[in-house]
Amino acid sequence: MKIVVTGGSGKAGVHVVQELVDHDYEVLNVDRMASLDPDAPTLVADLTDLGQTIEALGGADGVVHLAAIPAPNVLPDGETFRINTMSTYNVFSASAMLGVQRVVWASSETLIGIPFEREKPRYVPIDERHPRLPEFHYALAKLVGEEMATQFNRWSGIPYVALRYSNVMMESDYERFPGFWDDPSLRAWNLWGYVDARDVAQATRLALESEVAGAQAFLVAAADTCMNRSSRSLMEAMFPDVPFTRPVEGFETLLSIDKARAVLGYQPRHSWRSYV
Repeated sequence: MKIVVTGGSGKAGVHVVQELVDHDYEVLNVDRMASLDPDAPTLVADLTDLGQTIEALGGADGVVHLAAIPAPNVLPDGETFRINTMSTYNVFSASAMLGVQRVVWASSETLIGIPFEREKPRYVPIDERHPRLPEFHYALAKLVGEEMATQFNRWSGIPYVALRYSNVMMESDYERFPGFWDDPSLRAWNLWGYVDARDVAQATRLALESEVAGAQAFLVAAADTCMNRSSRSLMEAMFPDVPFTRPVEGFETLLSIDKARAVLGYQPRHSWRSYV
C-alpha cells in the first residue's frame, strides 16, 4: 500500500515515515526539503500549488497530511493562515479528485481554547466534544481545515481523520521539563499536555488502518502531564473553578485520549518519566 506523507521531513513527520516503513508501507515523503531517510524517497513540492499537489499524490492509496507552518509566530499571521489553509485545501481536493482511500491529517490541540487566557476550559479532561475556540490565526486555520474535511467527506465519501496532536516532543526535549515544575503557570496554556513524536507516529498509523468513517477528530496526547505534581492540584492552582467530568488520578493527562484509545486502539508508549 502506497502512502504519501506530506511534511515527512519535519519533527513529527520523520517518525511517522519511519513508523509506516517499519510496518511495510511504501512511503513517499512530500516536503519542501528532502529527508535523509533512504527507505522513503522525497518529492520536493509546493503544496500551495494545486497542480503540484495532484502530481505528488498520484498513485497514493492513503495520504497523511502533516505539512504546515508548524506553530504560531513563525511567520506573520496572515501568511501562516494562507499557507496552512491553502495547502490543506489542495491536499483534500487532490485526494478527492484522485479517489484515495483515506486521509489522515494534523489538526491541533490549539482548537480547544489555548492559551486559556480569554477563554477558560469548560471542563476537564477536555475531550472532542469541548467547544472549538481558536484564539489565534494558526488555530483558526486548523478550524477551517476541520470544516473543509467535513465537506470534502460529504462530497467524496473519503474518510478524513483529524488528529489533534498535543505539543509534540522529542526524547531530547524532556531534559527541559524540570524547568516547568516550580511554576505551574508556565505550561498551563495547554493544560500541561504533550505527546512524544513516536506516539504521534503510532496514532497516525492506527488512524490510517482504522475503519473510521466520515470526518472525525481525535485528541492525541501522552497519558500523563509534563509536571511532577498531581493533575488535580495543578487545576486547583490555575483553574480552580473548572469542573471535572470524571475522576482524574495522579499525573493523568487533562487532554482526554479516551476516544483515540477506544476507536483507534491508541496506547501511548512514551513518557518523559522514563527519561528524566
